[in-house]
Amino acid sequence: MLVGQRKFDEMGAPLHAVPFCILDLETTGASAADCEITEIGAVRYVGGELDGTFQTLVDPGVAIPPFITVLTGITEAMVVKAPTIDQALPSFLEFIGDAVLVGHNIRFDLSFLQAAARRLGYEPLPNRSVDTIGLARRLVRQEVRNLKLSSLAKHFRSPTPPTHRALDDAMATAHVFFALLERAGTLGVTHLDELLTLPTARGAPHYDKIELAADLPRRPGVYFFLDQNGSVMYVGKAKNLRTRVKSYFYGDDRKTVANMLRELDRIDHQTCATELEAEVVELRLIGEHRPRYNRRSRPPRSPHWVKLTDERYPRLSMVRSVLDDAALYLGPFRSRKAAEVVVHGIWDAVPIRRCNGRGNRRSAACSFSQLGVAGCPCDGSTTEGEYTEVVDQLRAGLLDDPCLLLEPLHRRMTTVARSQRFEEAADFRDRYRALAQALERKRAWHALRAAGTLWLEDATGDGAIVRDGSLAAAWNADGSPPLVAMTPPAEPGPGVPTSVAAAEEAHLVWRWMTRQGVQIVDASGALSLPTRPVPPLP
Repeated sequence: MLVGQRKFDEMGAPLHAVPFCILDLETTGASAADCEITEIGAVRYVGGELDGTFQTLVDPGVAIPPFITVLTGITEAMVVKAPTIDQALPSFLEFIGDAVLVGHNIRFDLSFLQAAARRLGYEPLPNRSVDTIGLARRLVRQEVRNLKLSSLAKHFRSPTPPTHRALDDAMATAHVFFALLERAGTLGVTHLDELLTLPTARGAPHYDKIELAADLPRRPGVYFFLDQNGSVMYVGKAKNLRTRVKSYFYGDDRKTVANMLRELDRIDHQTCATELEAEVVELRLIGEHRPRYNRRSRPPRSPHWVKLTDERYPRLSMVRSVLDDAALYLGPFRSRKAAEVVVHGIWDAVPIRRCNGRGNRRSAACSFSQLGVAGCPCDGSTTEGEYTEVVDQLRAGLLDDPCLLLEPLHRRMTTVARSQRFEEAADFRDRYRALAQALERKRAWHALRAAGTLWLEDATGDGAIVRDGSLAAAWNADGSPPLVAMTPPAEPGPGVPTSVAAAEEAHLVWRWMTRQGVQIVDASGALSLPTRPVPPLP
C-alpha cells in the first residue's frame, strides 16, 4: 500500500485538484485467475493537463493464444525481451501514485492489477476508481448505440481511436472520460465524492431535484427538507452538508425517502462550527418542528420515568412527570415499554415489592410474594427493618454501586443460558443493557449538573461551552473561542432531566467530551463520577 495515500473522496476534493490515471491493460485472456498481462498503457492528468504517459509490453511467461494475437496484434516475438510483471509493476505503481484510477470496464483491469500485486507481495491498491461505462450509462445512454469504447470514442470524436492496444485505448478512454466530466458538470457534479456516486444515481422522476442541493456548502450543519407549503418535513445533520444531502438522490431505494423526495420543494440549511453543534441543533430543531419524516427521532409528547416512591414501604412506579419530592427517579424514557424493561431488570435484581398494598397484617400476601419473587409487607411477614435493607440495596445500586443491581441480572442470565433457556437469557441480557444505560446516563447528568459551566477543547482545536449539560457555544479550530464568564453550578434540581430532549442533548455532549483527546480548559464546578463504574455486559 502506498504510504500516505490521500483519501480524496473523504475530503470532497474539487475535480480540478484530483489527479486521474486513465489506464488500459491487454491480457492473454478474460480471467485474472489463470491469465496474464501482456501490455500496460496509461496516461496521468492533473488539473486536466497531461502529466505523464506510461507504456510497456509485458512478458506474460505463458503462450499468447492466437485469437488474442489477432485481436491485439501482440505476438510472442514482441514480448520475448519485454519486462515481466514483477519488473514492470513497481514502476507502474509509482506512476499511478495517489491518482484516482479510470478505465473502461475498470473492474477487468483492476482484477489483473490486484492479482499481480497480491502475487508479488504488495498490499491491495488503495486508489479509488471510476468506470467510464457507469458514467456513460448515466449520462449519454440515450445518445449512443451501445456503451463500447469504440462507440463512445466515435461519439465524442476522440482524436485517438481505440485499437486494442493499451496506450491507444487509454488515450481514447481519457478523451471519453473528460467529455463525460463536462456532461456531469451540468448536473452539479464538481467534486470527487459526487463523481464516485454518480453512476449509482437512480433515474427516478425526482432526480432532477438534486439541483436544490447545488448551493449547499461543504461544512458541518443541519439541513431542512420543506414541502410546497413551507412545512419542515425532515431535519438532518451532516459533517458535509452538500455531500450528505446529495446522497439521497444516489440510489437510496427506501420507500420513505422516495416519498419524501416526491414532496420535496425546497432545501434550507444552517451551518455549524462543529459536528457536535450540528448534532445538538438537529435535536433541538426536531423537537421544535416535529417533522413527519423524523418519526424515530421525534421526542415523545409524554415520556416516562421510573420512580422509587417515597412511602413507608417504597416500590417502583412508572410516572409521566417529575415532582420536586424526596423520591428517586430514573429516566426519562421514550416509551412505557422502554421504562418497563428497566423496571423488570430492577425487579429481577432486588426483591422490592411489586404490589400496591399498604402493608398491614390484615391483608393476604400478594401473588408475587407467594411466588417468592418479591418481598411483601402486606401480610406482615416482612418486617419494616428487613424491607429497609432491600430498599437500601436498591438505592445504593442506583446511586453508588451499580454492581448491586447488575451482577444479580448477569448471574440469572448465565444460569438460564446454561440450561439452554436462551429466550429467557436474551430477556435478562436486554434488561441488563437497558438498566446499565439508564444508570450511565443518570451519572453523566449528575456530573454535568455538578460541573456547572465547562470550557472544553479537543485535539483538533474544536471547542464547546457546556452549561448544566446543555451546549451553550461551539467553535472550530479556525475560529476564535467566544469570551464567556464561568457561572456557578445550577441549583440542585430533581436529579434527572425533565424531558427526553434535555436528556439526549446531555448524552450527546457527554459522549463528545469523554472521547479521546477532549480536555477541560476551565470549569465552574467539580466534574466527577462515582468511584464504582457501570460494568459493561461481560
